[in-house]
Amino acid sequence: KLVTPSRAAALRTTGPARCPGGGRGLWSGRPQSDTDNMKPLDGVRILDLTRVLAGPFATMNLGDLGAEVIKVERPGAGDDTRTWGPPFVDTESTYFLSVNRNKKSISVNIKDPKGKKIIKELAAVCDVFVENYVPGKLSEMGLGYEDIDKIAPHIIYCSITGYGQTGPMSQRAGYDAVASAVSGLMHITGPEDGDPVRPGVAMTDLATGLYAYGAVMAGLIQRLKTGKGLFIDCNLLSSQVACLTQVAANYLIGQKDAKRWGTAHGSIVPYQAFKTKDGYLVIGAGNNQQFATVCQILNLPELIDDSKYKTNHLRVENRKELIKILSARFSEETTSQWLYLFEGSGIPYGPINNMKDVFAEPQVIHNDLIMEMKHPTVGKIAVPGPAVRYSKFKVSEAKPPPLLGQHTTHILRDVLGYDDVAVGELLSAGVVTQHGAS
Repeated sequence: KLVTPSRAAALRTTGPARCPGGGRGLWSGRPQSDTDNMKPLDGVRILDLTRVLAGPFATMNLGDLGAEVIKVERPGAGDDTRTWGPPFVDTESTYFLSVNRNKKSISVNIKDPKGKKIIKELAAVCDVFVENYVPGKLSEMGLGYEDIDKIAPHIIYCSITGYGQTGPMSQRAGYDAVASAVSGLMHITGPEDGDPVRPGVAMTDLATGLYAYGAVMAGLIQRLKTGKGLFIDCNLLSSQVACLTQVAANYLIGQKDAKRWGTAHGSIVPYQAFKTKDGYLVIGAGNNQQFATVCQILNLPELIDDSKYKTNHLRVENRKELIKILSARFSEETTSQWLYLFEGSGIPYGPINNMKDVFAEPQVIHNDLIMEMKHPTVGKIAVPGPAVRYSKFKVSEAKPPPLLGQHTTHILRDVLGYDDVAVGELLSAGVVTQHGAS
């Protein structure tokens, strides 16, 4: 396990670090001959009881850093997103495929006493326990933090909920669209004079997944310092409210409510999408020099010294008139022509790409954001790759998202030490299922 600094020097020579509960360690205790191959979470094992998006997104990112992720799924059904479609590839949902790489699937009925026992045994040999049940549900089954802490005091237990562990909304189911409404995100998203709009991807779920991912990393570092595990309370509402940033500060500091701006910005002009002859171009001018450059590119030099537009504050005050002038000019040329004219100008600019354009974008290809892998039943698939690269190691080579229960017998035998007879009895009783088993 992660260890305290006072023990670190001794562990370099005496062998692998362990913590109470017998979990596996971040510290191998062995010298590395090739440190460029050592990932930060090599040796960390994660027990993943999450489904849908926020939790699976968090654990997938941890898996990219080398962690072994054991995904617990319901027999016969699995993660809810296995059925979310179309689109499907053969029988596999592309939604599920997008956020479950680098995981092993064990299919266990956790309501069965024998299934509950398996989860506790796995917790004892894992470093991290991640779940996204309504507060109290796992405690009713004897799998809450207090229960797991007794058998695995080293555990980093991360609970992802809709609204938090306690409080008037804590028992509500957590869904991205509802949380994004309650948190105010929908209030500020959509056309200026139109209805509220849900973002095109589940940004509240994804933000929560990233917060949970970071919190687990912080928990592992804390355990390095203290030798003890801890409980992490992560929820959709808190994540999204925290992500309101300057919009929330405008209200909290100045009591100024927010509004919808479409593609525009409430405090910077121009900073939005403009319709071209054949598409859209987004540009931003965050200071006076950038505004002058935009005017020169658009061949509208008279705007540079116009008293109504000389500062950003004035441009915001006279937004409608200025945007009308700029919009008329942008509509006269194609997107490709504007891209050519803005190239090298120092102005932030770019087209609004569809998915085909995104994955043909040279920078997207250069950043290695298309991750290909061979799936056991549908063949070659591709998903968005990790967003971050590191100088001293490569992220884990992508393993395809697992089939439901694909690794059940492997985990029971190789991780928990069950013999063939015990595994056979669990399969026969329906406590666990194995993909492909008759």
